[in-house]
Amino acid sequence: MKLYHASLSPFARKVRAAIIALGLEDRIEEVVVNISAAPPDVLAANPLCKIPTLEIAEGEGVYDSPVIVEYLDALAGGGVIPAAGPERWRALRLQALGDGIADAAVLWRGLAGAGLHRDDPLVQRQAAAIRRSLDRLEAAPPPEVSLAGPVDVGILSVACALGYLDVRFADDPWRDQRPALAAWYETASRHDCLARTAVSSP
Repeated sequence: MKLYHASLSPFARKVRAAIIALGLEDRIEEVVVNISAAPPDVLAANPLCKIPTLEIAEGEGVYDSPVIVEYLDALAGGGVIPAAGPERWRALRLQALGDGIADAAVLWRGLAGAGLHRDDPLVQRQAAAIRRSLDRLEAAPPPEVSLAGPVDVGILSVACALGYLDVRFADDPWRDQRPALAAWYETASRHDCLARTAVSSP
């Protein structure tokens, strides 16, 4: 299998961290691509031409990141998506929140790149969504992470979203006024699968 990705993508990082957590590294080749160039291999596997895309057979792909993680979790016999009950819904809800933060941050960056100023209503909407979500996580942080224990998809999603904010919005520090979330992230980011996929500013 091949995972097409870009190293700074929070969604790709989530999948890469899940691969490590599930012990599937030997079965997946990571291929860094420039998605703006519409790589033919990515197009063949994913008509949306988006990353991450997991090619499971020639021209057959799995996408987007929640579906890829679920596919890999099933392949590994479980490990990052709880099978049932309250833990499953907690992990999936956190995944949706983490992915939503990342979505808003990626769109915010795209709008800024298109020349929209911070006070533009479209930009402000993304910024407000991120602030509200971070405040919710401050009030109710994700489960404590054991560095020697397992992690679930909710933890991975939130951690990767926070890591993306660190890289792309370093001048807008999210940790201000959120000590509980900052402390949670400090521990979570040291987990092997997240430490090994950490990215820094280009």
